[in-house]
Amino acid sequence: MPETAAQAYAINRIVAERLGWEPLGWKIAGTTNAVRGKLGLDGPIYGRSFRRFACASPACFKAAELLDPLVECEFFVTLARDLPPRREPWTLPEVIDAIAEVHAGIEVAECRYRRGALPPLPAILADGSASGRYVFGGKIANWRDGLAAMPVRLEVDGVLRREGSGADVMGDPLRPLLWLAEENRHWGDGLRAGETISTGSMTGMLPIRAGQIVRAQFGDAATVEIAFET
Repeated sequence: MPETAAQAYAINRIVAERLGWEPLGWKIAGTTNAVRGKLGLDGPIYGRSFRRFACASPACFKAAELLDPLVECEFFVTLARDLPPRREPWTLPEVIDAIAEVHAGIEVAECRYRRGALPPLPAILADGSASGRYVFGGKIANWRDGLAAMPVRLEVDGVLRREGSGADVMGDPLRPLLWLAEENRHWGDGLRAGETISTGSMTGMLPIRAGQIVRAQFGDAATVEIAFET
């Protein structure tokens, strides 16, 4: 069991290297007060994500193949160029300028530990902060006009279950990207062109069951749909 967050993140990096899977990028969690309160966090957390677990909406998963799935509505930000390691801190305008595109998305978060028997937080961090599957919805064409005001509605079987907005994620859903760039900079690492970062849930963590159909509406810009088969 890792004793500290630094040890846990180091383990997550080693696991990713040993798996040898093509990286998708990164996930960020704990970006809202509600999620931090549930998880007992002082700030955001992150983990590696993998391209083999990315797909386009509408998606279909077999519920029996998932590990305690949680549905989270997020913005998926893909970089146009590197944010390499350097001595000077990154700024939000620099990070925004490195973005290629933004998609509506749903992360189906998965944890290798069951929710009823979670270990201490460092083990969760070592597990990639419950990195799971990533369902890409439509592209947000006007993301440079600002994402904070965009409303998000999450329906399950046609019934509204959660609502949120971009502002729920650290005031601006692109701020977590700056936070991650700084975290990686402290490791002497960077973010790379082509990587996609899921920037944190606007609708909390919603458990899902077999047979349910999930639909997320991102304002008038895009939708994301997932069917969870029995």
